[in-house]
This record gives sequence, C-alpha cells and structure tokens, in this order.
Amino acid sequence: MRMRRVLIAVAVTVTLGLASASPVLAAPDALFALMQRWENVEYRMQGDARLQAFESLSHEIDSLAQTHGSDSHVLTAKGVVLASYARAKGGLGALDLAKRARAALERAIEIDPAGESGAAYVTLGALYQHAPGWPIGFGDDEKAGQLLKKAVDIRPDGIDTNFYYAQYLEDQGEHAAARQYARLAVDGRPREGKASDEALRRQAEAWLVNHP
Repeated sequence: MRMRRVLIAVAVTVTLGLASASPVLAAPDALFALMQRWENVEYRMQGDARLQAFESLSHEIDSLAQTHGSDSHVLTAKGVVLASYARAKGGLGALDLAKRARAALERAIEIDPAGESGAAYVTLGALYQHAPGWPIGFGDDEKAGQLLKKAVDIRPDGIDTNFYYAQYLEDQGEHAAARQYARLAVDGRPREGKASDEALRRQAEAWLVNHP
C-alpha cells in the first residue's frame, strides 16, 4: 500500500519565514542551518544517500524539538522534515513518519493559530490529502481541504498557498475553482529568499496552459 502520492508537494512547502521570525524563536541559528541542509537534501540528493541524510535530519530536529518543545517555528520545521522524509521513504514504512509530522504540525498550530503564516496548514493539509485513509492511515480529503483553504485565508497572496489549494481542488474534480486559485498563484507575491515560489509560479502557469 502506498501513501497516495505521499506529500508530492511537501518538497516545496517550507514556508517557515525564518527571516522574519519573532524574537522568542529558540535557537534560530541552529534551526536555520538545519533547514538549509534540508533544502540541500530535498533538492540535490538522491537514492540511499538521500534517505540516510533525511534520517540524520530527523534525529536532529527531534533533538531540537525536545529542547524547544513550545516553539512553533521548531515544531513546524519538524513537521516539514518528517513529512519530506516520509515522501522519500514511501510505503507503509512512511506512515509512522507522517503521523509524527502531523502531531508536530498540530501542536505548532495550537501554539500559533496562524500556523507560521499558513505554513503549518499547507504541510498538514498535504499530509491529510495524500496519506491513506482509515483503517490504515489518517487520510481525509475533507480535512485536507479545510486546512489548505485555511492557509489561503491566512496568506491570500501566497504563491504556495494558492498553488496547493488549486492542486487539491483539481484532485476533487473542481476544475473551474482550481483554475481560479492557480491564477492567484501566478499573480501571487513571492517570499524573500524562497526560490521555490518562482518554481511554483512556473508550474501554475504551465498547468493553466495545459488545462484550459
């Protein structure tokens, strides 16, 4: 049993906003360095080396979360790292990672209802969208839609928030609505230092051309 295209989108949903993090952010240098390594693993590594690197990163973020368990930045980062590791690992072996990612993201949202400017909601929505449903997993399309729409409501001009909600709507067969949000993604405002936003903008443009 595979995880229904587990977290296809998660590779580019890191929207932590570390450059504008609040003064109470715990260990910002350590977290920033860890997520820079995550980007390298996610975008540049392949095969067994990639899995081993994700495993190492998962241990590091677990350790940081144990020390800073009330920091929403750290918990959101933990959710992203574990979700990406789950996507790379695949199969039922990834389900435990996905559950741990869900727990971290849900706790992050409890602490920060804005969910890191929608970041936690995007990744959590992807988890619910692509995980297998009951009785194997926790996948829930309705829940996924609510979370992804919440991310759009929090950051309506986001390229990533609109792009992933558009993806979800297309998967649900709501083509007209999907095109609406894909256009919003194309017209969205990129975040400073997030090359992934421009990549998503190009994907949205290509999708609109191929789905008139």
